[in-house]
Amino acid sequence: MDLATATRLAQTLSNDRFATYLASPEAGGDPVRAMRLYGWNVEVSAAFWGPLQALEVATRNAMHRELSGAFGRPDWWHEPGLVLTHVAQDQVGGAEDALRRRGRSLAPGAVVAELPFGFWVALLAKGLNYEMQLWRPALRHAFPQYKGARRDLHKPLDYLREFRNRIAHHEPIFSRHLVADLASIRALIGYVCADTDAWVGTSERASVVISRRSDVLSGARNVWF
Repeated sequence: MDLATATRLAQTLSNDRFATYLASPEAGGDPVRAMRLYGWNVEVSAAFWGPLQALEVATRNAMHRELSGAFGRPDWWHEPGLVLTHVAQDQVGGAEDALRRRGRSLAPGAVVAELPFGFWVALLAKGLNYEMQLWRPALRHAFPQYKGARRDLHKPLDYLREFRNRIAHHEPIFSRHLVADLASIRALIGYVCADTDAWVGTSERASVVISRRSDVLSGARNVWF
């Protein structure tokens, strides 16, 4: 890639978006190195989708299973004795409305798939006495390999929820401690299911992409640009 190409690409991406990469210590104001960093950021973001998907699906399914059992119904969110926050109630209503608009069934499994990751993470927050309503009777069993407190589980999950959203909105993640992020994802998956964590460990490619960052920035290895 030459300077003219990098400059044109920066204008396509928007100068404001590109400015973050251009100002990075690794780019040092060099548009070509900044564009290589942008390309690597895209590649590593894509590589994280697999582990993050495994985390989200494993977590929500385990939580749904335990809550369904505890309340004796698969649509446990409609249990009269359960008091969810207004935000959680709105998210359930929004999920059901979205299914109705698409002519889909309101089967519990469909609602579970429609609910955002933030809904599930928030069930591990303080909520409206979620400790006694949800954690002790049900949700602690969704993480059989975890022995700590609810709040200490909520914190890293919420941090990774924000990480997931940054990727979904095409934001830069290159300045994060990505090795630690991957380790946290795997640890949390392991709390749910050791076999799932092992599968992620043999299939994820984020660690490989992370390891070749310097090669990409030097121009020794190309990404999708």
